Formats: sequence, structure tokens, C-alpha cells
Amino acid sequence: MTEREKGPAFRQVVLDCTDARALAEFYRRLLVWDYRPGDEPPGSGAEDKDWLVLRNPDGGAQLAFQQVERLEEASWPDAEPIPQQLHLDLTVDSAEELEAQHARVLELGGRLRYDRSDDPDEPLRVYADPSGHPFCIFVA
Repeated sequence: MTEREKGPAFRQVVLDCTDARALAEFYRRLLVWDYRPGDEPPGSGAEDKDWLVLRNPDGGAQLAFQQVERLEEASWPDAEPIPQQLHLDLTVDSAEELEAQHARVLELGGRLRYDRSDDPDEPLRVYADPSGHPFCIFVA
């Protein structure tokens, strides 16, 4: 085995959003992850942070949220005018779990953008999160 050149470690994906707490809460509930210590919701009357991180309980990459003043929603999977730029892929084990997660996504405030759940080879759905970032859930 040859020695491989070492690059930087992949730490997290950062999503811009106009309401960092609301988007972090959406993904916290969807993924069932926890906040990085110190990023939990502030007490009554306290000012909230504009940068929040959710920790992956399996120790992999994290998901971070950065407050911005303005954000245009991606139009993907529709063609134009605003490309996806980035999307998250989430997987489930079965078509039944895909159905269960569909209900959860909608309950949490996500919106269905494309439905290919009847595809026999790779059932999937594309959603927009509350800030308009696209993400897929598919059977892997």
C-alpha cells in the first residue's frame, strides 16, 4: 500500500438561511441530531446566534447553518432560473420508510418538489427545506 497524500478533513456542510434557528430546528428534528454544546436555543429574551451546528451522532460530517439577509430559493429540479448549487442526499432502507419519512418532512415544514417514489430501481423524492434548499430522500 502506498502512502497517500493527506488533504484537509471534511468537517461539515453549511447552509445559508434567513432564519438559522428555524432551519436548524427543521434538520434537528428530521435527522434526530443534537446541537453542538452552546448552540441550543437561547433562554427567553436572549439573543440567538447567527451560526449554529448540528452534530452527527455517528461522528461523521456535521450540518451548520449561517444566517444571511437574503436568499433566493433554488428552482431545481425544474430547469431554470436558479440551479440547485448543492443538495443533501438522505437514505432510508425501504419504500415503507420512504413513505413514513415523507409524512415527517411535510409535518416539519418541508415541501415536495419531485416524486419518483414509484420507481422500481431507486424510489426517491426531492424536497425543499423551509429555506428552499433541495434535498433528496431515497431508498438505498
